Amino acid sequence: MRRHIPSLQGLLCFESAAKHASYTHASQELCITQSAVSRQIQQLEQFLKLELFTRTRHGVELTLAGQQYYSLIKPYLLGLEQSTLDIMAHKGLGGTLKLGVVPTFATCWLLPKLHRFNEIYPEITVHLETSTKPFLFNETIFDAAIYAGTPQQIAHWPGVQTHYLMKEDLIAVCSPQLILKNFPDAEMINEYSYDLSPEQLIQLPLLQQTTRPTIWHEWFKTHQIFHPKSYDGHRHELFSMLAVAAKQSMGMALIPQILINPELHNKELVIASSKKLEGSRSYYLVHSSQESSALIQKFIDWIQQELMLSSTHHNDRNIEQ
Repeated sequence: MRRHIPSLQGLLCFESAAKHASYTHASQELCITQSAVSRQIQQLEQFLKLELFTRTRHGVELTLAGQQYYSLIKPYLLGLEQSTLDIMAHKGLGGTLKLGVVPTFATCWLLPKLHRFNEIYPEITVHLETSTKPFLFNETIFDAAIYAGTPQQIAHWPGVQTHYLMKEDLIAVCSPQLILKNFPDAEMINEYSYDLSPEQLIQLPLLQQTTRPTIWHEWFKTHQIFHPKSYDGHRHELFSMLAVAAKQSMGMALIPQILINPELHNKELVIASSKKLEGSRSYYLVHSSQESSALIQKFIDWIQQELMLSSTHHNDRNIEQ
């Protein structure tokens, strides 16, 4: 059956003309004549049975249909270009893995370890792009995603195969300077932790997470501590932002320990309380149920091994969670 796909040359002419709002600039970019650009776009419009451009005094302008089509095809043309460059770079060996990742997990946990994957599989290139919401794999350029969500969210993600990575348990952390400033006589229970009393905890300023504004209220409620202002405090969207603010003594934050172990080891942050909040979310590696390539399986095996090493290292260090 013939696919309903227009000519690649027509798509390239359309994309360039849309980007520059000019047939002239498109012809210069593609090294063809302006009449050739015009002819290709006219054929594309005939194929789609839609008008994509209207002429203006200074060039051309996308119609509403043209704007929609441009936004739809742009990522696929980019993906086609990237795939072509990848196959040329690898000369048919190895390949490229395109991952959608939640930002803080990528920055704080994955990237510091990714060089070890590269040492084991130098023929595989990993591209990371931030992605925080479920999506349909057949509508994106991603091969897999690392997603933080609840079991219910994962269950309602259609057409995927999931691999559980870890729970997102939250601990209360702040800078050691903040504790010493407020409680100079406080004593640490181990190298990385204090265990402040409820009376002390409610005296510290709080750092809130924009996407989960009730998280501190839940933490205090879980541990039967009354805090009159559990919703107050500076708000930041990402765990990485909260960690930076906490290091600057701006307040106490709830952050998954696995994302801030370096800060704990470097004494930039300390655990303020032995009480933790068992998160409703977990981290998963997700990919299409219709595609499980050797590249994806190698990455799954590697990341699960890294998580085991992190857990073993954590236990050896005997850090209280």
